[in-house]
Amino acid sequence: MIPFEEALATVLAAAPPVEAETAGVLSALGRVLAQDVASDIDMPPFDKSAMDGYACRRADLGGELTVIETIAAGAPPAKAVRQAQCSKIMTGAMVPDGADCVVMVEYTQSPAEGKVRFTGGETADNICRMGEDIEAGDLVLRKGELITPAHVAVLATVGCVRPEVARRVQIGIITTGDEIVDPEETPRTSQIRNSNGYQLHAQVKLMGAVPRYYGVAADTEESLNAALGPALSECDIVMLSGGVSMGDFDLVPGVLKANGVDLLFEKIAVKPGKPTVFGTSDKALVFGLPGNPVSTFIQFETLVKPLVYRMMGHEFKPKSILMPLGETVTRRNTARMSWLPVVFTEASSAVCVEYHGSAHSGAICRADGLLAVPIGVSEIEKGTIVRVRHL
Repeated sequence: MIPFEEALATVLAAAPPVEAETAGVLSALGRVLAQDVASDIDMPPFDKSAMDGYACRRADLGGELTVIETIAAGAPPAKAVRQAQCSKIMTGAMVPDGADCVVMVEYTQSPAEGKVRFTGGETADNICRMGEDIEAGDLVLRKGELITPAHVAVLATVGCVRPEVARRVQIGIITTGDEIVDPEETPRTSQIRNSNGYQLHAQVKLMGAVPRYYGVAADTEESLNAALGPALSECDIVMLSGGVSMGDFDLVPGVLKANGVDLLFEKIAVKPGKPTVFGTSDKALVFGLPGNPVSTFIQFETLVKPLVYRMMGHEFKPKSILMPLGETVTRRNTARMSWLPVVFTEASSAVCVEYHGSAHSGAICRADGLLAVPIGVSEIEKGTIVRVRHL
């Protein structure tokens, strides 16, 4: 049994990089950039008005100004602004030559047709200067960044409409167990519905990888081999849930070895998820995950997800928050690190949700995050500042 930190380091060290491909900017969300991106233009590309108002010379603000034209966004100015002149201008429009400020329309009055007077005391320039955000040639996004909506906006701004991105990792999912039935079925005595396969499918899809579901394998070597063979050939990573503990029908580790998988660890000092298995082969990386849904969920979030992002060139850093513990946490067994589901209170503290153990998937639904209780720690007192991993 190895510590969680060692297990994570082992998994990440085994990550093979995937190749790059191009994607349309509208389909790049959630992908990982495989190139640096530089701007082909200055931004703004010209001096532009920050508001609706009048473009004029600051030296003329004390007197009456003659309006010489109206400048709409997208239309270049036709005239330069001279002494005692101004141009009515819209937000985002190009500032005309000669003007060094834009006065807000709210601070003007019109004493006569075609005339305006500034009524404010002082004014900012209210001009967004050419190149103040980005200069042509500036590096705006770096290889390895995970593309968010904000990144999509930058890609569009600099004209990178076909960015190079990492290929999506293909992840095979196999549920194991004679007791497992499909969700649309009514379980008979001693049966349960298949939640792990669907949960893992959703987790894979949400993080931007491609789930491939290979169904439910019975607790026989023949059934496991029948599902595992195609998955190993067609996927970058294969995940099996169930069949990894110490029971008579927990056959997954042996079947993996028989299929050429070199197991790098078979137990982790973590709760839930102790019997997690990880190995490598010349075809794919393989996880044997525990059968209880909370164990499966947490091991995907803490081990599989960082691996998938590493393969796509992104260094995953889970979001976390420091906050006081709202209630004292105690436990008897301290031999393993524990992940506890917690919620955030209105008082900005973290308290544990009602949690019955690794089969209690409803606890994860209600949780805002996970609290890690280190090995050897039996109590964390109320008020202690703890780091909570955001879900």
